[in-house]
Amino acid sequence: MGKSTGFKEFSRAVEPYRPSKERVLDFKEIYTDHDDEKLGVQAARCMDCGVPFCQSGEGCPVYNLIPEWNDLVYQNRWEEAFDRLMKTNNFPEVTGRVCPAVCEGACVLGITESPVAIKNLEFAIADKGFQNGWLKPNIPSYRTNKSIAIVGSGPAGLSAAQQLNSVGHSVSVYERADRVGGLMMYGIPNMKLEKSILDQRTEQMKTEGIKFFTNTDVGGESDNSVTLKELTSNNDILLLTTGATNPRDLPIPNREGVGVHFAMDFLKANTKSLLDSSHKNGEFISAKDKTVIVIGGGDTGTDCIGTSLRHGCKSLINFEIMAEPPKERAENNPWPLFPRVHKVDYGHEESADLFGQDPRVYSISGKEFLRNEDGTLKGIKTVEVDSSFKEIEGTEKEWEADLILLAMGFLGPEHYVSEPLSIDLDERSNYKAEHNVHQTSNPKVFAAGDCRRGQSLVVWAINEGRAAAREIDLNLMGSTTLE
Repeated sequence: MGKSTGFKEFSRAVEPYRPSKERVLDFKEIYTDHDDEKLGVQAARCMDCGVPFCQSGEGCPVYNLIPEWNDLVYQNRWEEAFDRLMKTNNFPEVTGRVCPAVCEGACVLGITESPVAIKNLEFAIADKGFQNGWLKPNIPSYRTNKSIAIVGSGPAGLSAAQQLNSVGHSVSVYERADRVGGLMMYGIPNMKLEKSILDQRTEQMKTEGIKFFTNTDVGGESDNSVTLKELTSNNDILLLTTGATNPRDLPIPNREGVGVHFAMDFLKANTKSLLDSSHKNGEFISAKDKTVIVIGGGDTGTDCIGTSLRHGCKSLINFEIMAEPPKERAENNPWPLFPRVHKVDYGHEESADLFGQDPRVYSISGKEFLRNEDGTLKGIKTVEVDSSFKEIEGTEKEWEADLILLAMGFLGPEHYVSEPLSIDLDERSNYKAEHNVHQTSNPKVFAAGDCRRGQSLVVWAINEGRAAAREIDLNLMGSTTLE
């Protein structure tokens, strides 16, 4: 519980990012070094809650043992804290960096005070585990003669692979990209998640006995593709963790043509070029010296902002169709629900420091992309909308832009993988399978992560991967020791 009076004595203090005008000059991580003494003070703020809501259904999706490792940090017992963290979370070094900290929204202290800095503490515990060699391969002592093929190497696929391998099953992971990690590798930019961390994890999992096949498009038509028939006939179970990779488009006039790109096309090309050549090969969509508009908020929109700034864009605007959130919780958003309040993320802060104002424009919708006679993009026409997204008459406006990035979310998985399997889809076109069961209409095929639940968080993908692994083990063996 930390110090019994800590929450009365100490105020919340989170670790700062690197100065914005410094960090926009590179793609290194935005974070500063951890301060053990200050983190111990923050851990002391953890209360002796009757019910720790940070671990509830409204809190951490992987049910991290938050009060326990907070107390261990307060006592300076970091290795034990790392052991407790690893019991529930396969990749805390990722969630500590990129999770929006739903646990903090449910923190009991947050009812009357600012919540415990749980995310910072998780981040620091995970980093200390990596730096001190506490993370060791978990090599199973025996093999079960059961094999599982996993399609997709994002957080759901990797967490399922690690869990299934730990109880002796033979696991093969298939990834269509050239590197392992899925969304974590190419959807999250390097300044939020250094890719060497994922590489280290991949090597650990290989040591544990998991096999990886990259540049392998399951069900695709490339030279290096694998058919679904091969995977289902050669394995006991097929697990789909393909993500929700079908982006939401903006089908307004003049959509087709140069200058308008989906956010993931922009982010993936940027990270791949960065890793392949430090951007020297030029094989990415550059925002340098361009007037950029990002359409859509959320983490993906923010990442487009941060990436464009690092390219050296001339200006930047961010459109959001939603109204500006309130500064404090609204009456219909009480604790312990995740607080839907106005927040300034790293990209917003950077843009404001460089250009003098927050880049976001709220309650606005695109009506028409504007192009020159030769088809080049010159801007977009917009209209303001009310709380029902109804257009407000007389509010049309034209905005200059020569690069527009669409970060409006995702509609579900691509179905060229699922169609040959003839599995049922739900009303949102996701693979139909009940949560904590994960078996599809094809008894040999399971599904987990965004392809099953829809677009969500990395921590929810880990939850789904772990749950699917448990159900697969139970299906194959008749019983399971997996949590």
